[in-house]
Amino acid sequence: MDYLEKVLEKLKEWAQKLIETLLGPQTEPEPEPLPVPVNDPRHCR
Repeated sequence: MDYLEKVLEKLKEWAQKLIETLLGPQTEPEPEPLPVPVNDPRHCR
């Protein structure tokens, strides 16, 4: 049975790689950049 488990695990890995190749990797949406305050007296006028 250990052999069958190894074969099934390899099949899962190959299926995942195939899905990622066809559809692209499962990515999380890119977070919105946070505005960074700048202390520049020239822009305060």
